[in-house]
Amino acid sequence: MSDTVITGLGVVAPSGIGATQHWATTVAAQQCVRPIDRFDARCYATRLAGQVPDFAVQDYVDERIAVQTDRWSWFALAAAQLALADGAYEPSLHDTYATGVVLASGSGGNEFGQREISQLWSRGRKAVSAYQSIAWFYAASTGQLSIRHQTKGPSGVLVSEGAGGIDSLAQARRLIRRGTSAVLAGGTEAGVSPYALTCQMTSGRLTEADDPALGYRPFDKAANGHAPGEGGAVLLAEDAESASARGVDDIYGVVAGYGTTHDAHHYQDPAPDPRYYAMAMRRALADASLTAEDVDVVFADGAGSPDLDELEIRALQDVFGDRADAVAVTAPQALIGRLCAGGSALNVANALLSIRHGVVPGIGNLHDPVPSRGLDLLRGATRKTVRVAMVNARGYGGFNSSLVLRAYEAN
Repeated sequence: MSDTVITGLGVVAPSGIGATQHWATTVAAQQCVRPIDRFDARCYATRLAGQVPDFAVQDYVDERIAVQTDRWSWFALAAAQLALADGAYEPSLHDTYATGVVLASGSGGNEFGQREISQLWSRGRKAVSAYQSIAWFYAASTGQLSIRHQTKGPSGVLVSEGAGGIDSLAQARRLIRRGTSAVLAGGTEAGVSPYALTCQMTSGRLTEADDPALGYRPFDKAANGHAPGEGGAVLLAEDAESASARGVDDIYGVVAGYGTTHDAHHYQDPAPDPRYYAMAMRRALADASLTAEDVDVVFADGAGSPDLDELEIRALQDVFGDRADAVAVTAPQALIGRLCAGGSALNVANALLSIRHGVVPGIGNLHDPVPSRGLDLLRGATRKTVRVAMVNARGYGGFNSSLVLRAYEAN
C-alpha cells in the first residue's frame, strides 16, 4: 500500500491564521489565552479562553453561505482553503470522486443554535431560521466543504470529542488505502459562547483563574483545569503516489501508525488506571512498525487537571519508561486553550511542523513540573531533529487515540 502523506496545512487558531503565523507564535511561547471578550463572561466561573483574533469571515466565506452556517464551519471553510492552497491542490482539476472530506466535531454549531433557540423563546417558532436544521449539526462543516469544492469522494464526520482530530486522520488514511486520492481531514471548533461555555463547565475541569499564565497548566504541580478555546486545523492528506504523480515534492510527513481504545469505564469519570491509553500508543507504534525507542517527541493530550495529567504521565512511563533516554514530551496547546476536536488536529500540524523545522515547542505555562521519571517535559522551544513524532489525545467519556508521524523519504 502506498503511504498517506500530508501535503497541506490550514490553521485557524488563537495563535494565528495560517500555519506560518501559528508556528511563529507557538515557538515563541506567546500567550494566546485571554479574558473572554466575545460576550460578557463576568458571571461565569471560567472567564478565560483562547479566541481566534482578527478573523474576517468575508475573506473566506460568501455572504450567502455565512448566514446559513455557524462560526465553527467558517473556521473549517477557511482552514480548508488554506490547506488546499498550501498543498497546491485544486479539487476541480481532479475527478470529482477523487477527493473526500472527513472532519471531526465535538460540539457543533453552538452559537447559531443558541441564537435560534433564543428567537424561539422570545418570538415563537416562525422566527426560527430554516438553517437551524443544518447549521448546528456535527456534519455541517463536512457537508459545506464538500459542496463548496464539489468533492464527491467518501466523506463523514468523527465524533469522539478531543480525540476526533486524530481519528479523522486515521479515517483519511483508510479511505486513501481504499482508492481515494486525497482527503481533507482534521477539525475546527467554536465553543466560546454562553451556551457552549455553560456545557463545558459541567465537567468541573475548567480553570477558574483570572491570569492566563496561572490557568491552563498541563503537568504543573499547580494545574487547576483547562481554558476552553476555538479553532483548529484542516490537513490535506494524499496518496503518496498520486501526490508524486502531480509533481508534489514538498511533503510535511507520513501518517505512519494509528491506535485507538476506549476505557469503557464511565460516561464522565476517567478510568482508575491508564492501561487502555497506553495500549492505544502501543498499537500506533506497532501499526507503524516502530518501537518506543524510535520516537523523538510526544505531543501529549495535556488535559491540565491533576488527575488526568497523572494518568497520562503513568501511561507515557508505561510505554517509554524503559528507553535508554528520556523521551521529549510537549503540550503547546496550553497557550491557546483546549480546542476539543480542533486541538488534536492542530497538534498533528504542530508535530509535522516540528519535523519540518527541527524545533519542538515547549509545554505552555509549565513552571513547576510534576515528577516524571523517564520523561523530558519540555519547558521551552527546543532545537531537535524529529524523524518520528507521536500525537496523543483523549476524548471526554473514555476515548484514547494515538497517531505516529514520520518524516517523508522519497523513493
